[in-house]
Amino acid sequence: MKAHDRKADSTHDHDDDHAHDDDHAPGDAAHDHGDDHDHANGGGIGGFLKSLFHLHGHAGQRQALASDTAFAANEEGIRTVWIALAALTLTTALQIGIFAISRSAALLADTIHNFGDALNSIPLLIAFYLARRVATRRYTYGFGKAEDVAGIFIVLSIAVSASITLYESFQKLFNPVPIQQLGWAAAAAIIGFVGNEAVALLQIRTGRRIGSAAMVADGTHARTDGITSLAVLVAVGGSALGYPIVDPIVGLLIGVAILFVARDAVVTIWYRLMDAVEPELVERIEQQARVSPAVVDVHEARVRWLGHRLQVDLHIVVDEDLSTRASHQIAEDVRHALLHDQPQLAIVNIHIDPCGHSGADPHREPAHHARPTASGLIASERV
Repeated sequence: MKAHDRKADSTHDHDDDHAHDDDHAPGDAAHDHGDDHDHANGGGIGGFLKSLFHLHGHAGQRQALASDTAFAANEEGIRTVWIALAALTLTTALQIGIFAISRSAALLADTIHNFGDALNSIPLLIAFYLARRVATRRYTYGFGKAEDVAGIFIVLSIAVSASITLYESFQKLFNPVPIQQLGWAAAAAIIGFVGNEAVALLQIRTGRRIGSAAMVADGTHARTDGITSLAVLVAVGGSALGYPIVDPIVGLLIGVAILFVARDAVVTIWYRLMDAVEPELVERIEQQARVSPAVVDVHEARVRWLGHRLQVDLHIVVDEDLSTRASHQIAEDVRHALLHDQPQLAIVNIHIDPCGHSGADPHREPAHHARPTASGLIASERV
C-alpha cells in the first residue's frame, strides 16, 4: 500500500489547515493534459512557443498552478533569470564598446565570457518555463528535469568561452600590443566585476532558496567572472608600466580559471542527471520518518531532484495487525512530517511493510524478482 502525495483520496479527509505543495496527478479532472488533445496553438515553432509560454490559456490550470508553491518557485526563477540576462547583456555591451577602443586581450576574454553567461540564461529560462507545465500521460513526473538539461548547455557554453579566451590570448602572446585608452579599459574591468557580482548574488541566493542546481551553477560562474574581470586591471597596470605581455598572460589565466569553473559545473550537473543527492539529506529524511512511534523501521529510502523539487520513495515497517486505515494514517503522518521538514519536497511515495512478527514472509511470492541494492534486496514489484 502506498500513501501518495499527488492524488488525494476522497475517503481520506485529513484536517490539515495548510497546503503542502501537492501537485495533481495527470489523471485528475482539472489537470487532464494528455498528449493527444488539441490546445489550438497550431503546429511548428509558433505552436510550441504558445504552448511553452502561455500554458494553453486554461483558467483552471492557471488557478491550480497559482496556488502551488512549486509554481511560485518557477516564477521566482523566471524573474531572476530575466534580471540576470538584462544585467549581463548591458555589462557585455559596455565592455564591447570599450574593447573596440582599448584592444585588450584580457578585456576581450572577459567580454566573451560575459557574453557566454548571457547566453546561458536562455536555456535556463526555457527550462523554467517548461517546468511550469503540469505532468502529462507521457511526462508523468512533469518537466522539472528540463533544468538539468539546461545545465548541460551551460557547461558547454562555459567550455566554448574558455576555448575562445585561450585561443585569443595565445595569439596575442606572440604579438603583444599595448592596451589603448587605459582608463577606459580599467573602467570596463570594474563594470564587469559589478555586473557579474550583482548577478551572482541574485542567482546564488535564489537558486539555493528554490533548489535549482543549474541556477546556482550559473551564479557561481558569474561570481568567478566578476573576479576575473578584476584581473583585467592587472593587465592594464602592466601595459601602463610598459609590459604589454602582461595582457595576454592575464587572458590565459582567465581562460584557465574558466576551465576550473567548467569542471565544477560538470560535477554539479552530473550529480543532478544521475539523481545523486547528499547522503546527509537521505539520513535526515530517514530520521524524520522514524519520528512516529508507530514506525518500526525505515528502509530503502531513495531521494532525487526533479529540477528544483525533491522526490522521496521509502518503505516503512508497521505492526502487521493494524487495519488498512490505521496503516494508511501512519504513512500520512510520516508524509506530513517530511513535508514540514523539507520545504522543497514535492513527491512522497511511501510503501508500507508489515513487521512480520507472525513469521509469514509478505514478500515470498515476488522474492525471485529481487535485485541487489545498496540497502539490501528489493523486489521489482515493491515500488
